[in-house]
Amino acid sequence: MTFRTLDDAGDISGQTALVRVDFNVPMESGKVTDDTRLRAALPTIQRLRDAGAKVALLAHFDRPKGERVPAMSLKPVVADLETLLGAPVRFADDCVGEAAKTAIADLDAGGVVLLENVRFHKGEEKNDPAFAQQLADLGDLYVNDAFSAAHRAHASTEGLARLLPAYAGEAMRRELEALDVALGNPVKPVLGIVGGAKVSTKLDLLKNLVGRLDRLAIGGGMANTFLFAQGVDIGGSLAERDMADTAREILAEAEAKGCEILLPIDVVIATDVKPGVGTRTVLTREEIGDDEKILDAGPLTVEKLIKAMALSKTLIWNGPLGVFEVPPFDAATVKAAKAAALLAKSGALVAVAGGGDTVSALNHADVVDDMTFVSTAGGAFLEWMEGKPLPGVEALQG
Repeated sequence: MTFRTLDDAGDISGQTALVRVDFNVPMESGKVTDDTRLRAALPTIQRLRDAGAKVALLAHFDRPKGERVPAMSLKPVVADLETLLGAPVRFADDCVGEAAKTAIADLDAGGVVLLENVRFHKGEEKNDPAFAQQLADLGDLYVNDAFSAAHRAHASTEGLARLLPAYAGEAMRRELEALDVALGNPVKPVLGIVGGAKVSTKLDLLKNLVGRLDRLAIGGGMANTFLFAQGVDIGGSLAERDMADTAREILAEAEAKGCEILLPIDVVIATDVKPGVGTRTVLTREEIGDDEKILDAGPLTVEKLIKAMALSKTLIWNGPLGVFEVPPFDAATVKAAKAAALLAKSGALVAVAGGGDTVSALNHADVVDDMTFVSTAGGAFLEWMEGKPLPGVEALQG
């Protein structure tokens, strides 16, 4: 995968860079409660400032559906961004037109302005050419630093990139390089871990991965569907029983393509999903009561998974192994995560993970900093794993 980065931009002093960032941050009472996404944008903003460019930031917040919704304004982000950047950040009351033009014109070289929510305009999500041109009229070059929005063909993620010289920002570059190492051009053997509740939501993912991985471990609720498809008694567990034929097709395809599927060999069960509930661990060939539910992978399954990690050079992980939000059903995910992080930290394994629940689970296990790369992108990460083209990335290829 080749794409244009800021290394290819040349001398940009005095130019205006339109930078698509992801500032869709959690807020409460008009205050940012998690500034992770703001911090992710800092290297790109600072690099452009150091190069003498004016920096105009484009972002969305929430889903105003093309209407001006005051509660969805990006203005509350400014104070936090100023603190993190250690420099003034102006705010423009619109992302196009005179308000935006005036705010940018008033900037000195190295100055920063945050433009109002692009989704206040219907043309954003429609990828309307006229709206994309209005954005393009504001700047000289375009920088996409929002991988999490790269699966959307919107005006500020795809249309604008076709109208100006377009480059990947620093966060986007790191993301694309990590993903290429994990699945584009990985060092083999490659192990995948896919968890989550439903097979139906990850069909494309599973079908893509079995043709590209050496081993694939399936966990979470979707493992129950695969166990059921193999005739295993899963009691009252969450499962998509109507997907049994599909599960068997995926198993057959994996066998044909030489991908070893790792399913739980023992499980932790309980009658209720709540902290401190009584549990028991059983082998998957044992009987499970109709009122009992599989809620986590068992210790034998985790040991088998850790051995598979040790045999691998690359790991790509999406989805927890159990109901990690409710202890003690976090045990398998935490133990596997700590093993992956230890291997990654030692340099024995390239460990790349992503997706909302996965990030939460790795944070819960306190291993995010030791993994090779953890993507905070949800839908974009999943679609990339599914092998689908990402419009925002394709527009940067050169």
